[in-house]
Amino acid sequence: MNPDIDKLQAYPFERLAALKNNLQPPTTLAHIALSIGEPKHAAATFVLDALSAHRAELSIYPTTRGIVELRQAIVQWLLRRFALPANSLDADKHVLPVSGTREALFAFAQAVVDRRQAPIVMMPNPFYQIYEGAALLSGAEPYFMNTSRDNDFVPDLDAVPAAVWQRCQLIYICSPGNPTGRVLSLAFLQRLLNLAERYDFIIASDECYSEIYFDEATPPVGLLQAAHALGNHDYRRCVVFHSLSKRSNLPGLRSGFVAGDARILDGFYKYRTYQGCALPLPTQRASILAWADEVHVQHNRDLYRNKFTAVMAELQDVMDVTMPDAGFYLWPRTPLSDEQFTRELFARQNVTVLPGSYLSRHAHGQNPGSGHVRLALVAEPAQCLDAAQRIRRYLQQHGA
Repeated sequence: MNPDIDKLQAYPFERLAALKNNLQPPTTLAHIALSIGEPKHAAATFVLDALSAHRAELSIYPTTRGIVELRQAIVQWLLRRFALPANSLDADKHVLPVSGTREALFAFAQAVVDRRQAPIVMMPNPFYQIYEGAALLSGAEPYFMNTSRDNDFVPDLDAVPAAVWQRCQLIYICSPGNPTGRVLSLAFLQRLLNLAERYDFIIASDECYSEIYFDEATPPVGLLQAAHALGNHDYRRCVVFHSLSKRSNLPGLRSGFVAGDARILDGFYKYRTYQGCALPLPTQRASILAWADEVHVQHNRDLYRNKFTAVMAELQDVMDVTMPDAGFYLWPRTPLSDEQFTRELFARQNVTVLPGSYLSRHAHGQNPGSGHVRLALVAEPAQCLDAAQRIRRYLQQHGA
């Protein structure tokens, strides 16, 4: 076996299951899960119809690069969404379809990290655990950049020693952030781009929550947008990851893409021809329609906006919680340990949340996720409001 497998920690949901083991919640209350970021809103009918209409194409092997129509649809979406100049992206060079961002984020490190050079892969902390696993199995040392209320949930680039930057080959960033909901600013992204030029590392920007935001006039900025504005017109050292899972409520479709530096994507394409994760043709046909339509995405944002308004009204005077910039998570502080809060809330109210310490590592003298829980407002509005009312009731009744 690969000895690096022994370095992997249990996935957060395995730890959560163990934490809840042997607890008996009240049977009079239906279970509500706020623990996993799996969208529950209905998928657009026209996407599902396209899957059915093209089902005969399941008899055809798909190619790793995908059909040109899909890559063109992705390019057109990127140009519209991030206000990039026409012809600034080439569908044959700058885009590669992938089977969801999770597998692509993991595979990317395996393709780009040179394990012979004592590499470091940097990531925010708390973080999406795939980043850590990708780093470890690529032979790299993870370096955690703590994000907390003290630094406005933004990695402190000044706190990173020069020796770490010199060994850094890859940095994962996530904006809007999971679990904090923080959107990284244009200025932050451009400062990171300048560091990448100085120290020669790749930026992998996980932007899978970019289409869930609250102000229609100010969508989150993206890495390609920041690069082009800085004069980096070939997106050197930049790769972004996007998915239909959150944007279009299609987590089971496993359809996403990577885009950016053509040289890097050429090597990643070669890697993927061996990995064998091509998108089935019906998936590609349906994805074309999803990337081309914004009406269903705006409707999705409306649903989240209404849920956040209702849930915040229930929680903000009984819990230390603030609205995120974007995304579908709340990241409140808990009045007792995050594990105890999670256990007691489940045992007394049959609501499952995720301890924040399970989404982070002890680094630089602290675990920045400790004392927080992640609430994923992915269920239908009535369920989210019910869950918020139960959390409120638990806090009021038990003086937590």
